[in-house]
Amino acid sequence: MSLHALIAEVEARRMTLTVINAAERVVDEIRAQYADRNLEIVHSHLDGDPREFAVLSRDGEFMTALGLDEVHAAPAREESVLDHLDETLFTSYSIRQMFLASREIEDRAWRIGSGSLHAGFQTLSVLSGQIEAYNQLGQYSDLAVHAYAAPDGEDASIPNHDHYTLHVEREREIRESWFVVYDGGGVDENKCALLAEERGQREFYGFWSYEPETVDYLCEYLQATYGRLADGDSENSSPPASGP
Repeated sequence: MSLHALIAEVEARRMTLTVINAAERVVDEIRAQYADRNLEIVHSHLDGDPREFAVLSRDGEFMTALGLDEVHAAPAREESVLDHLDETLFTSYSIRQMFLASREIEDRAWRIGSGSLHAGFQTLSVLSGQIEAYNQLGQYSDLAVHAYAAPDGEDASIPNHDHYTLHVEREREIRESWFVVYDGGGVDENKCALLAEERGQREFYGFWSYEPETVDYLCEYLQATYGRLADGDSENSSPPASGP
C-alpha cells in the first residue's frame, strides 16, 4: 500500500463525536475546536439524564465515552479525546502546523537517541533548510537518520548529508508527501509517525499515529521502496539519471 493509499484508508474511517445534553453554544465551540479533523460532530439529548458528555464512535461502533472537560482538553493533556483520534485524518494543515507536528517526533527521536528516523521533505530545496538539524540528529546520537526528497530540477543541488542517509527520488509520492516516522528504538511505546500529502497550495491532509503496527508498516514500506541507496553510494549524492 502506497503512502497516498494509506492516507485514503484512514480518511475513509471517519469518526463521529456525539455531544449529549450540552448547550448549542458548547457544541459550536467543539465543532470549531475540531474543525481541522475528519470528525463529524452530532448534537443529541437524552431525556431524564442531566449529564453533559460525549460518545466517540467509528462506523457506528462505540469507542469511548468522555466528559466534556476531556473533549475540551488541550492536545498535551494525556486523557483527552485526542488520544482516541489517533489515525484520524486532519485537514488543511499549514506549513507551521506541519513543522510543529514534525518537531515533536524529531524531539522524541533525539531524546531516545537510538533506532531509526525517516523524514520526507518533498524536495531538496525544502531539505536544504533543515540540513543542520538533521546532521546533528545523526551525528550526536546512535540514531540512523534517513531523509527523502525529490530534485527540484535537472541541476538540483545536493545538500550536505555527512551524518544522515539521503535518498533522492523522483517518485510522485515523495514529491507530494510530508512524513516523519520514528521506530522508537525498538520499543513500541516510543513509536510514532506523521504522514500527510499536499492537496492544495501548501495545505496538507494526513494523520499521525502512535500505533506500533502502523509505524512498523511505514518503516518497512520506506525501506523496501526507497531503501536501495546507502550512505556512501555514489548514487546517493546525486539525482537519478532517469525516473517516472
